[in-house]
Amino acid sequence: MAILSRFKGKSPTPASSTADPEKKPKMLVVGMRERFSPRILLMAIIVSMGGFIFGYDTGQISGFLEMPDFLTRFADTTDLVTGNLKFSNGRSGTIVALLSIGTLMGALIAAPIADHFGRKLSIVFWNMVFCVGVIVQIATTNQWYQIAIGRWVAGLGVGALSVLTPMYQSETAPRYVRGALVSCYQLFITLGIFTANCINFGTEADNSPRSWRLPMGIGFIWPLAMGLGIMTLRESPRWEYRKGKVNSARKTIALSYGVSEDHAEVQREIREIKEKLDAENAGGGKHPWYEIFTGPRMLYRTLLGITLQALQQLTGANFYFYYGTTIFQSVGLPNSYVTAMILSGVNFGTTFPGLYIVEKYGRRPSLIVGGLWMFMCFMVFSSLGHFALDREEPQSTQGIGYAMIVFACLFIAGFAMTWGPIIWAVVGEIYPSRYRAKCMGLATASNWSFNFLISFFTPYITGAIDYRYGYIFAACCFTGAMVVYFFVCESHGRTLEEIDTMYILGVNPIKSAKWEPPEGDELPNLDNTYLTPGARGINKRSEAGVPEEQRKESIAGPSNGGAVLEVSGAR
Repeated sequence: MAILSRFKGKSPTPASSTADPEKKPKMLVVGMRERFSPRILLMAIIVSMGGFIFGYDTGQISGFLEMPDFLTRFADTTDLVTGNLKFSNGRSGTIVALLSIGTLMGALIAAPIADHFGRKLSIVFWNMVFCVGVIVQIATTNQWYQIAIGRWVAGLGVGALSVLTPMYQSETAPRYVRGALVSCYQLFITLGIFTANCINFGTEADNSPRSWRLPMGIGFIWPLAMGLGIMTLRESPRWEYRKGKVNSARKTIALSYGVSEDHAEVQREIREIKEKLDAENAGGGKHPWYEIFTGPRMLYRTLLGITLQALQQLTGANFYFYYGTTIFQSVGLPNSYVTAMILSGVNFGTTFPGLYIVEKYGRRPSLIVGGLWMFMCFMVFSSLGHFALDREEPQSTQGIGYAMIVFACLFIAGFAMTWGPIIWAVVGEIYPSRYRAKCMGLATASNWSFNFLISFFTPYITGAIDYRYGYIFAACCFTGAMVVYFFVCESHGRTLEEIDTMYILGVNPIKSAKWEPPEGDELPNLDNTYLTPGARGINKRSEAGVPEEQRKESIAGPSNGGAVLEVSGAR
């Protein structure tokens, strides 16, 4: 029990000066040159292009729904007041939301393919799938369902890339920039939305098919750039090691850190990867998929990731981006495309501070403050829209409309600096390597499921309860802050193994920022623990080949469903 007490938030006894420095190397002391090395920048730009592809596709559809030629070809009803063509709620919801159905499926399919063929080849393949979806859309003349089917196919690629991008970044990035680098996925989503809105603004006055086909055709550039660019990067070192390519994995880690292959930091990471793989093979090598629920503390983490990704959508950010053009046209602003550019510009610009915030202040404080800030903004926005805005003649209360724009911008700024990028970083960190692909796929599928629900039902809900819809999102923002406060451990500055240990040992999330790992001992992690076939919750680890002086000490693991946690003695 002495070992267990050292992991439950108590300050450990400082390691002696004679401790083996290779046992737990200190974090590298790095400066701006190391943080912004050419390799890290190249990785950020190329891999995060998966986010740009999603953002661009999201941003352009909002503008298409208001373009005259697009309406002429695909609209199915007319406005009873003006007599102008428009989309019914069912058709517009289907066109917008089928992308999310595709992304949901792509996110679930991507994990096993990436585990078998590798991260790089998988990224190339799913970019090709996205291009097929764009071809299906751009080739249509007046069949609206062809647009919808094309968006579904493109969504397969977008959903798969939404899993592969954070996964590749998490497995390859140096730990001192891991949070910021994974958060670049969200940064590029915002850049894609902003770019799409700018291009839509440039073509919306054209009454020919070029108004929507040109922005759609430009969408080929991004998957082409990502597919070719990823081939210039190295494969994930963790995937390489698991496939027996040890020397290549070591070289990749050394290049990522900008040090020699025999550097202590490189040796530490290689040793962690080896220990995880050896332990996994000792436990039988193959593990059924349901262990993402039955493994020690895995139900907690799996449900936490699913909840966080769902709450990211339920903050309500996509309420503005999917229907931004339509919403702000209704408040009487002269050009809703300009409004959309302003919103997406704020979204993009304020994501940059988020990359700093995630590393400076940590995950928990940023997400809690961000959730409360968004709660306040939505409360004001919804109250102005419902109680002060004249919805019959919005031009008569244009000042209220502009005030709503201001609070929409304040909301988007809060989202872009906190819940937008940081959720991707948290979900990429909380899972052990054995289950990372499956769990991230499931969590990302949760994101896309709620993305679909919001994008499909928003026209119906706003038609029924107008801007009071924002109160629902406000409640979800507040709930998100509480979920983070009570359930998310602070992972800033920690190795993936330390994060794994915190969740296994049931460290109190509220006190997790002050938790310190013990110096000089092997950290218990999920790969120290195995489920015996047919006996749920009973853990077993092979003792074959273990010297007597390194016999394991069995202790009861907290919050582990009665499981027995086996920790190797100090070596």
